[in-house]
Amino acid sequence: MKLLRHGARGAEKPGMLAADGSIRDLTGIVPDIAGATLSDAGLAELVKVDPMSLPVVPEGTRLGACVAGMSKFICIGLNYADHAAESGMDVPPEPVIFMKANSAICGPNDPIVIPRNSVKTDWEVELAVVIGSHAKYVSEADAMNHVAGYALTNDVSEREFQIERAGTWTKGKSCDNFGQIGPWLVTKDEVADPQNLSMWCDVNGKRMQDGSTKTMVYGVAHLVSYLSQFMSLLPGDVISTGTPPGVGMGMKPPTYLKAGDVVTLGIEGLGEQRQDVVAD
Repeated sequence: MKLLRHGARGAEKPGMLAADGSIRDLTGIVPDIAGATLSDAGLAELVKVDPMSLPVVPEGTRLGACVAGMSKFICIGLNYADHAAESGMDVPPEPVIFMKANSAICGPNDPIVIPRNSVKTDWEVELAVVIGSHAKYVSEADAMNHVAGYALTNDVSEREFQIERAGTWTKGKSCDNFGQIGPWLVTKDEVADPQNLSMWCDVNGKRMQDGSTKTMVYGVAHLVSYLSQFMSLLPGDVISTGTPPGVGMGMKPPTYLKAGDVVTLGIEGLGEQRQDVVAD
């Protein structure tokens, strides 16, 4: 299934993508794409619903972030060896963990907002893992049982805030509209191998990133297990798993986003995003 949320920001409703490409409204079937809906039992009930029997959502309706109710948005840094190299950093001996503030979360086609005083706003296409059930101290062998599905995300980053200012990376990752998620949550049964998905990102029609999840240093099962040793993972939590090479910071000379740019990105089987870049 491909599950989504549609409507005005802050008033999104649950929905699903039908086989004919239309968006169908799940209002009254589930409260939201969140919580118990993401469990194996919840998803099993949704499978029984015929999308063609549901009301059609008007074409052009805004899509929100494809999952709601997340307690945390966890990101993994330097998780592609070739991206670590372009960043001038070593591959870490353990996953690098940082948080993106939930207030950064927005819809897949909502604009990238360059924050005030920013000079180095950058793009990062990433595979997001959506947790479906409580995970604490889980083994790598059991980890995938706690995954509801996958989504496309743009881990937008302000590199000066992230790297050149004192402190941790979080403030360079958490500005408003720095976390586009969607267009839909693709349930794990539709993704044969999350470690073999092509991914890309274009800026103004020019291909910047062209990679694959097969070059991840730490795979999905390892990350879910690893993170669960330090914190409980709850239904709706999102793990953004890192980006392949081709980010603006790694170009020679470095190139960053400016108002008027257009960013498009996608992951095989998980859909595409399009974002206009605007100044705050």
